[in-house]
Amino acid sequence: MHFASDIVRPPYEARSAYLQVTSGCSHNACRYCTYYKDAPFAVSPENEIVEDLKELADYGVAFPRIWLQGADPFLLSFDRLKRIAELIHQYLPFVREIGGYGRVDSLRNKTVDQLKELKNLGYKGIVFGVESGDEKILSYMNKGYHADEIVPQLSKMDQAGLAYEVIFLSGLGGKGYGLDHAKKTAEVFNQLHPDRILIAGLTIFPDTPLMKNVRSGEFQEATERERILELKEFLQDLKNPTLIDATNASIITAIYGRIPEHKQEMIDRLQKVYDSYGEKGLRHMRDSLKAI
Repeated sequence: MHFASDIVRPPYEARSAYLQVTSGCSHNACRYCTYYKDAPFAVSPENEIVEDLKELADYGVAFPRIWLQGADPFLLSFDRLKRIAELIHQYLPFVREIGGYGRVDSLRNKTVDQLKELKNLGYKGIVFGVESGDEKILSYMNKGYHADEIVPQLSKMDQAGLAYEVIFLSGLGGKGYGLDHAKKTAEVFNQLHPDRILIAGLTIFPDTPLMKNVRSGEFQEATERERILELKEFLQDLKNPTLIDATNASIITAIYGRIPEHKQEMIDRLQKVYDSYGEKGLRHMRDSLKAI
């Protein structure tokens, strides 16, 4: 199998088969990110994809789902994604679904009709690393797109009926900005209909531009108790039905449940942790993280 770097996927994709169609990240400039630093961005040639599909076929396992590797394989053109799906179904006829990561700007080169066709080809559960709906934060963190692009681009997925998920990164606004971040991001997400909202927590590692900003005093990290209040506000403001999945290792207080059915239960859990634990103990948990 052709893998330029380690497998990166959501935890629930553990039973999927993995196929590299891009390597690295097309943006690779977010201030806090530690992923994909070992491989420059590249698009896999078709002959490599075919070789990997043949190898997967030789395993003798009927994988129901393929997870496309790379930071944002969904940025590929409609024609390229269509061809990849055709190859997958040719060599692995038992595959029913194809997933992978995308960025907000991955949708700029696709129409609603094209997304409908991709859905019919099996694309489902595309995970978009939105992370914030706040223009100030997106600009500072150098995300590479603007807040006013999120709804117009991701609403194409809603119109096409192509199931997708989004990521919210708590703590991204830093000290004293959590509540505003939560409100602005929830306001954006309330205009969309993702199947799942994955919640992760900002963890600042050495050798990132953001760590340099921390050491210089330009950026102050949110406290753990601030993050809990941010998550509470975010949940409280969400309106559309979806699944909340805050089980990433970077989330010190894990929560999981559906909006609206389990909203109050999740909020109450966060409040209980806030009332029961001090900053020191919560911070120790984060400092013990070596990677996410």
